[in-house]
Amino acid sequence: MFDKADAKKNQLTRSPAAIRSVFGTNLKILSAGYPSVAGLCRDLGLNRTQFNRYLSGESFPRPDILDQICTFFGVDARILLEPIEDLDPVSSDLLNQRFLQGYFGSEATRVSHTLFPSGFFRFVRRSFIDDTQFTTGLVHVTRRNNYTFLRGFEPRGAMRIQGLSTASANREYRGLVLRQEEGVMAVVTHRNSLACSFNFLTPETSFQSNIWEGYATRTVREKLTGRRAARMVYEYLGENTSAVLAAARQSGLITQDEVPPFHLRLLRLSEEFR
Repeated sequence: MFDKADAKKNQLTRSPAAIRSVFGTNLKILSAGYPSVAGLCRDLGLNRTQFNRYLSGESFPRPDILDQICTFFGVDARILLEPIEDLDPVSSDLLNQRFLQGYFGSEATRVSHTLFPSGFFRFVRRSFIDDTQFTTGLVHVTRRNNYTFLRGFEPRGAMRIQGLSTASANREYRGLVLRQEEGVMAVVTHRNSLACSFNFLTPETSFQSNIWEGYATRTVREKLTGRRAARMVYEYLGENTSAVLAAARQSGLITQDEVPPFHLRLLRLSEEFR
């Protein structure tokens, strides 16, 4: 009877050519969702000629290159030995689950620096709880393991008005940024919370290259008072220390007169949000 021990022994006795063939086939499957090999190689940071040798089963990647490929596609080194369809995603990575392949995953998570760079952003939107005021604050965008993340803190003033704790742990929120057809989206939530917000942003290119406009929505019931959605503007500050500190000092609830004129124009307060 052919058991797992026999299978393992069989894997260990395969010829290098057979193993290269398995790896090449797996790499073709992983690459199938990309428009071109040239574009994929640019994103991977690999030489196209050498990548084609991997695809054809002519050669193996070095250990560091194999790690680079595995990290990019969200798989592990088993792609050298086992058919890709028999492999489960690395750990419990939600967006790489087989059920979601082709819907989320590499295409949505590949947020280029040109589309949405890493660094600090200042944002402003109408307050969700008081139409006469506006909320402004800072978020920090970072990249890890081929994902783009967002982190920020709720203004203390807004938390006090709602009778909520102003401790840093309660004010902090984090989110995942994904690429969309016309910009980016972010799903943002607080620690251990079952409520979140959805943000959509698209570059404002007519005048300034450091501005993104869009909207934010909350996952709460519709109420007679308060908003569930509001237009929002992001201004990229990068790592400019003086600009970041100045924005941090202004974070919180502000009046309409304190909103920068260009930002106010993009918020289009006289137009109904649709």
